[in-house]
Amino acid sequence: MELKEARERLMTLQAKMSAYDHALGILNYDGETTAPKATADNRARSMGVLSEEVYRLQTGEETVSLLEFLDEHKDELTEKEQRMVFLMLKDIRQMKKIPMDEYIAFQMLLAKSQDVWHTAKETSDFALFEPYLTQVYDGVKKIAGYCAPGKDPYDYWLNEFEEGVSKEYCDKFFGELREKLVPLIKKIGEAPQVDDSCIKGHFPEYKQEEFARYLMKLIGLDLDHVGLSTTEHPFTTSLGSHFDERITTNYKLDNVSSSMFSVVHEGGHALYDTGSADDLAYTVLDGGVSMGIHESQSRFYENLIGRSRPFIECIFPKLVELFPENFADCTPEDVYRAVNKVEPSLIRTEADEVTYCLHVMIRYELEKRVVGGELEVKDLPAEWNRLYKEYLGIDVPDDKHGVLQDSHWSFAAIGYFPSYALGSAYGAQFMKKMRETIDVDGCIAKGDFGPVNAWNREHIWKYGSLLKPGELLEKVLGGPFEASAYVEYLEKKYTDIYGL
Repeated sequence: MELKEARERLMTLQAKMSAYDHALGILNYDGETTAPKATADNRARSMGVLSEEVYRLQTGEETVSLLEFLDEHKDELTEKEQRMVFLMLKDIRQMKKIPMDEYIAFQMLLAKSQDVWHTAKETSDFALFEPYLTQVYDGVKKIAGYCAPGKDPYDYWLNEFEEGVSKEYCDKFFGELREKLVPLIKKIGEAPQVDDSCIKGHFPEYKQEEFARYLMKLIGLDLDHVGLSTTEHPFTTSLGSHFDERITTNYKLDNVSSSMFSVVHEGGHALYDTGSADDLAYTVLDGGVSMGIHESQSRFYENLIGRSRPFIECIFPKLVELFPENFADCTPEDVYRAVNKVEPSLIRTEADEVTYCLHVMIRYELEKRVVGGELEVKDLPAEWNRLYKEYLGIDVPDDKHGVLQDSHWSFAAIGYFPSYALGSAYGAQFMKKMRETIDVDGCIAKGDFGPVNAWNREHIWKYGSLLKPGELLEKVLGGPFEASAYVEYLEKKYTDIYGL
């Protein structure tokens, strides 16, 4: 085989894989958004057929021979081609360790599991979801055993979502946060409390949707390439390439901030994906490199920008225009303080910045124990409720507001949750670095996201998955990642709000 031909075949192979991902992505997106309730089995059959084709394509002799040939000639490849071959060989070597029939069966299980989770959450019926979740946990443990025999299965999955992360790493990271945040939460709890009544009331869905699209355009999303829909648990997905991005939200008629921050959060994900360099499209380098880096962008836009004074001052006139009965007698400062109220709560996605990581810690502890065999799936609700009482001092009224609130376990995103906390900390350090050259507050106050987005695109987005997470962090920060920047940000901001 000639090297030129092999390089051309590499690009053709990735384009074909992208097409399959596109088809599978649409099926999954449909299932999460507009598909009728009784269509999960039908969708699972189609996903099973497509998953088998993907498995055969990725692990077939022709593909393996091509990639091994290119790997032998890697010194003659470009940096991008070398990274493509490395990532594809890594995935193939792992996938080949999983028996094809088990791989297909697991994909079909996940399609059904997600559908059952929706019903279970609506009815607050964990018993309905339990057998599926048990199979999901059994599946991820079995897959870890195939792919990394001898390695702790939870360490395997943590590393899959964020390269270099392990239980030891997470224990240290969460320990540092807990040491600083618990005393801060205590001080805030003893201070006069913030009035958040201005963001509560009645907010018609059609007006919230108009506000959502306003926010999308404000932060710089191209609505010709980024769609908006609704679902039970908001998420973002790329369909085939960064040219087709979808975000979702969930409108709560009694609280406008819920969808507002959901849209800005998912919008951050979409900005990252659509910001990939165009020459990475339809390759394995298209889109974000890890879930931690991805969450750094979503949490960056949701909190570091979205909950800032300049941002609230910028959007306040739109809030008054759309919801005059709610905001006519309010000030931007009222809204700023309301959206930053610190209060132990039930729902992770609506938690304030200070208590948010405690929600993540609870999920981390539970996952670690279930995968490690120390806790059975059937006991998750009771243990969830116990930890919420211990960590946040609140009673969980039912499983809908407790163990069933997140969709992640239904699609086997076990090991993902620490990425939310890591991403929050990454984002704080990115912001600190950005402020060295950009007047962030001045730009946001004017509604000009151009300089902020340009900085992120130049330093983070354009690389897609070209660099490893650690390499990207080092390149952006000019030094190692440190959780201290995140803690300092929280202490400074909330000392000001609560007059500590």
